[in-house]
Amino acid sequence: MAIFKKKQNSVEVKKPWYREWSEALIVAVVLAMIIRTFLFQAFKIPSGSMLDTLLIGDHLLVNKFIFGTKIPGIDGRYLKVRNPERGDVIVFEFPGDEGKSYFERRDFIKRVIGLPGDVIEVKAKQVFVNGEPFTVPYEIHKDQEVIPPVASPRDFTGPIKVPEDSYFVMGDNRDFSYDSRFWGYVHKSKVKGLAFIKYWSWNAEGSLLHKIRFSRIGRLIN
Repeated sequence: MAIFKKKQNSVEVKKPWYREWSEALIVAVVLAMIIRTFLFQAFKIPSGSMLDTLLIGDHLLVNKFIFGTKIPGIDGRYLKVRNPERGDVIVFEFPGDEGKSYFERRDFIKRVIGLPGDVIEVKAKQVFVNGEPFTVPYEIHKDQEVIPPVASPRDFTGPIKVPEDSYFVMGDNRDFSYDSRFWGYVHKSKVKGLAFIKYWSWNAEGSLLHKIRFSRIGRLIN
């Protein structure tokens, strides 16, 4: 006896538009959080401490995995490519904000001058690393006055030895930078990543035709 099976037609039920949009939005938010936490993060330059390397209004991307990925709630770094090197421009959590709430903490950007174990000294604006003069082509001095050490550590600092797992950092705009000369060192746990490219630049004080600094967009940070 032949047995016949009735084939039922499957009907695809279309999701409501608001469900499709909400699911897409959730996926986008999760991906953005993963990228921001482990890979790259965008920052905006609010001050002139890194002139002329970085201008006020420059927007840049920071590589967050090159110095090792930090997993929220877990100490240590993982899958590290390398340690910060002398001359790197890094973004870090300002050490002076220790103990403040998450929303009160500030991110600073400076150039690495001293590595763990280095002896740093500044004499009449000239930086010495382990007794040897050290300069970078991007540093500038906009104030010709030399301030004596009793008045400020700006032009005379040290000699001081950089502690283990810490870094001595300075702004390229040497005479107008609030950096390690004033508040000390950056521990490796505070380092967020390596600034590597300017993806946008906006001049708030320029004329309407010159707001966007096209010549700076897409430029690598040295």
